[in-house]
Amino acid sequence: MANRRRGEVEAVIGGRARRLRLTLGALAELEEALGAGDLGRLFERLAGGRLSARELIAVIGAGLRGAGEATSDAEVAGWAPEDGVGRLAALVGELVAASLGLAEPRR
Repeated sequence: MANRRRGEVEAVIGGRARRLRLTLGALAELEEALGAGDLGRLFERLAGGRLSARELIAVIGAGLRGAGEATSDAEVAGWAPEDGVGRLAALVGELVAASLGLAEPRR
């Protein structure tokens, strides 16, 4: 079970329940991968609600690795979304909120 106080969220991805967490290392990885420059710009970009498929893959991959799963972005890209791409975008929002210590977003 995901520990929200640690910034974790849980979702079914690639056919099984997984935990995601944006550790400091995962955030640094995303800053570089998305060319965000700093945390403020990164969170602004992720919270903007207009993410590309490449950005979804990068965030979900970094979140999985931040929670301790050894997976690559290429593996993430090959997984079919269980509940559609919209659910993955919502998952990114939940992950960002959890990493900032915000209350769980409404669904």
